[in-house]
Amino acid sequence: MAGSTLAEPLRGWTDQRIVIVGAGVTGLLAAVRAVLLGHQVVVLERGAIPNPGASSFDHHRAVRALVPGDPSATRRAADAHRRWVELESLLCGPRPGAGFYRRIGVVTAWPEAEIPSVAAAARDAGLRVRLVGPREMWPIGFPAGTSGVLELDAGVLLADRVLAAAARWLDRHPAAELRPGQDVVAVDAGTARVELADGTVEHGDLVLVAAGPWSLRLVDVPVVVHRQTMVYLSPPAGLAGRWERMPSAGRVGADGRGWLMPPGDGALLKISTDAACREVTSPDQDGDGGGVMGDADDRAWAEKILAAGILADADGYTVAAVKRCHYAVDAGTGTGRLARVGTSVWARAASGGDGFRTAPLVADQIAGALVGAAA
Repeated sequence: MAGSTLAEPLRGWTDQRIVIVGAGVTGLLAAVRAVLLGHQVVVLERGAIPNPGASSFDHHRAVRALVPGDPSATRRAADAHRRWVELESLLCGPRPGAGFYRRIGVVTAWPEAEIPSVAAAARDAGLRVRLVGPREMWPIGFPAGTSGVLELDAGVLLADRVLAAAARWLDRHPAAELRPGQDVVAVDAGTARVELADGTVEHGDLVLVAAGPWSLRLVDVPVVVHRQTMVYLSPPAGLAGRWERMPSAGRVGADGRGWLMPPGDGALLKISTDAACREVTSPDQDGDGGGVMGDADDRAWAEKILAAGILADADGYTVAAVKRCHYAVDAGTGTGRLARVGTSVWARAASGGDGFRTAPLVADQIAGALVGAAA
């Protein structure tokens, strides 16, 4: 809802009952927003809440705003940043060390010839940026012939802390009911009927299906599912202090397709590359509809990521973990679109970095749907 704030006063209880399928970032933030509007919310999740197996659950997600050549997308991303600042205050309060948003900046590599236009786009959008050279950003590996544009009002979300904070807040609120261990097997888009594996049925005045890539099993939405491999590293002892001061980074590595999230606040250094992102038929299958992906596949992709030049000397780092995740985007737009699949049923299968970053804006859209339904 344009112009509204997450912490606006409650409007009084209504008879709107909201059923949300999936307790990832979209589901939990939509639940928070609905409760703030005075509605009653039930969140159904097949695993624990938060669920360590969810696509939203991770050490960190980047929050950046600048999209050169697309002022609308830049404004939308800047709005998401403001929403995250509000959410941190609402969900975590003033307690020192309780927050989840590390505003450490995000640096993006650009060809030298494009730097002036990128910086101008940032100024036009009202963003604070600083130009940095590859040497200043060492040990991040930049493509040849590039420099960096550092967004100062950006940073990294500690994703698992986000989910835990939202779950705690909802668990304390009398209008919210969190129900882990609830496997939803069917959603009727026409009647807003939600069927669970144990034979029970839930009905809502509004139903939101926000189960990430697994939403495809419940509603008909045109999405594409991708698999991404990520490598988590412990830096050499001699570089630990430097990494604590480093921003997140994108468009890095030898081919400009790599990205990284720095360590800090208990999170490991995470690196990956768009070259390690591949389309699959489902979260459980490989790209050809064949067998389940295993450890050998992860090791092979991890070797490619480590060799991508994202770090100046990857051999000096200790591999702490290799993880695969899945994310979904709208088949037509390539973004995390919120789709109306029935009169009272909405779905957002989006997950991954962009899905996480824009989740507060989707919560606003759901809030708008609730207000419209109650009018």
